[in-house]
Amino acid sequence: MFCRLVNIPANATWAQNGVTIAGGHEIGGATNQLHLPYGLFVDDDQTVVIADYWNHRIIQWKNGDTTIGQVVAGGKYQGNGLHQLNHPTDVLIDKETDSLIICDRWNRRVVRWSRRSGTTEGEILINNIWCWGLAMDEQRYLYVSDSVKHEVRRYQLGEKNGTLVAGGNGQGDGLNQLNEPRYLFVDRDHSVYASDSNNNRVMKCVEGATEGIVIAGGQCKGNALSQLSSPKGLFVDTLGTLYVADSHNHRVMRWTQGDKKQGTVVVGGNDEEAEAHQFRYPEGLSFDRQGNLYVVDSYNSRVQRFSI
Repeated sequence: MFCRLVNIPANATWAQNGVTIAGGHEIGGATNQLHLPYGLFVDDDQTVVIADYWNHRIIQWKNGDTTIGQVVAGGKYQGNGLHQLNHPTDVLIDKETDSLIICDRWNRRVVRWSRRSGTTEGEILINNIWCWGLAMDEQRYLYVSDSVKHEVRRYQLGEKNGTLVAGGNGQGDGLNQLNEPRYLFVDRDHSVYASDSNNNRVMKCVEGATEGIVIAGGQCKGNALSQLSSPKGLFVDTLGTLYVADSHNHRVMRWTQGDKKQGTVVVGGNDEEAEAHQFRYPEGLSFDRQGNLYVVDSYNSRVQRFSI
């Protein structure tokens, strides 16, 4: 997730029924369909870019165009050519170069694709990494989670090895460990937030620290307000409030800074179905500048927008 500054009032609420802005036409590979979408990025003009995992592509939906998307990377079948992707999990837009940075998971690489029309292939930025989530700070350092090495590294663009910023001490639930980290967020202070999925918690790793802080969950797996179950996408606003897709509880949770005991349900949590107020395993999560909430409703193969 890019370090976007979004001011959301502390008492904000959202419409409980989402509007489908991408997909929602059953599972498939047509340009009006998605197949197990994962990560997403919301641009300043409300254009949404989605990692369409089982279609091996990145697909873009422009604001207001809910009928059809545009393939902007991959989509040339599963493969490891520079014109192909293999189960991408996350994507962000690098404004400086007007390009997409993609976690091309099953190819074990991070790639960059220009957004200029006519682009037919990408370039490899990082190799030999079981990447899952991506984030970028305002200095354009790239942060990548590795769910096999259970770590997060920070890279200067063009650098191959990176600097360890979270985890990296084997699989575990210690404060210096992670267990299958997934999505990331980085704030203005360069603190890294990671959804520590198999530990059912969200970790905050302050720049330079050797241990992280549990800021949500970590109370075993469950559906109480103090618990998470396989957390995925996350976002932190300018007040330090955390929003997290609580995937296996089919809901989005909010944790305010200072209240590490329990969160509140923002949307979802109404069983695992496909109605407008329901999710089936939500994954990616983001906000636009107005504070509207976007959620990748993965097993319903759609992206939902909830108006603030």
